[in-house]
Amino acid sequence: MSGGAGGSERPEERQRFPPPGKSPPISALRQNGLLQVFVQGAGQPAGAEISEELRRAQEEWEAVEEIQSGLGETSASTSPPISFNEALQYFQTADLSECRKKVQATVRRQGLAALVRFFFGPPRLQPQLQGERELALAMAQCGLDDNERVHMRILQTIYKKLTCSRLGCPRYGAHWEELGFQGADPGTDLRGTGMLGLMQMLYFVMDAQMLPLAQEIFKLSQHETQNFPFCIMSVNITRIVIQALREECLSRECNRRQQVIAVLNDLYAAAFLQLYRLWKWQHKTVADSGFLLKELEFSTKKKPKQLLKSLEAYVNRGLQCPSSASGGSRPHEEINFTGICDPQVELEGEARLI
Repeated sequence: MSGGAGGSERPEERQRFPPPGKSPPISALRQNGLLQVFVQGAGQPAGAEISEELRRAQEEWEAVEEIQSGLGETSASTSPPISFNEALQYFQTADLSECRKKVQATVRRQGLAALVRFFFGPPRLQPQLQGERELALAMAQCGLDDNERVHMRILQTIYKKLTCSRLGCPRYGAHWEELGFQGADPGTDLRGTGMLGLMQMLYFVMDAQMLPLAQEIFKLSQHETQNFPFCIMSVNITRIVIQALREECLSRECNRRQQVIAVLNDLYAAAFLQLYRLWKWQHKTVADSGFLLKELEFSTKKKPKQLLKSLEAYVNRGLQCPSSASGGSRPHEEINFTGICDPQVELEGEARLI
């Protein structure tokens, strides 16, 4: 090209552009000053408006940049993963007054059942632990809110950890079904567990000792014949744990450890571990899920200490094939997955995935 304000494009500047198919996003061009060179090299004087052709090229660059940054991620999806403790601190300081109003503190028994419970049941939760218990139940009443940045970070962290992806994902889409939710919106599957359901998933994938187990279970959920919806199964286990807390089945362990939420998380992981072992070594399928969830509820309520010891053994020794894969007692009660928000409703018939 002849002179003018633009001048000729120098060879070294042309060499800075990558070959076709390997072009940088438009932001990189701006940052390195290459967009100005590109305009001037096309014969435009410095400061002149970009031609229609170059405008379209710029739009295409921006589209590439959007794809490279994670399919049009929100600001939450570009944030670093959130730890369980950071998320818990958020809920400890958040205004959950409306959620707390919906909490039914305890499952009440009447008549002979109340008398038997009084003499032979587990001890009451100590007063100093009631606040933590109420916080857990309040989180279970808190719905997923698109406007709460912490909520979105929790969701994105779960996605990244399970998929081993460094990029986030759109808030809605079929990718959530691949993780084991029922549809394009994970929030619709949290009825009865609320944000506690996501918080327990977050614990599962962010705890260094639990992450290998979570990844093994997620891998099994993708099996050709033994597949199951991972996140839906997780929500069902959280519901079982919530019910055990409401019925004071965990009070002895909570009193011993002087913790509530940590006990809930460990019991959740322990229940998932038992489900994983039975599912894998007995070659179970989704058709067996109802019976296994019944058995899991019975173990969680009646034998929480045994489940927790099994988890402790896993942490110390890793995954092992159980000596008796068919072990466990027969469940004595029908499973109830209505959650704490609908304590009066009883489900009839065989248990099933929600």
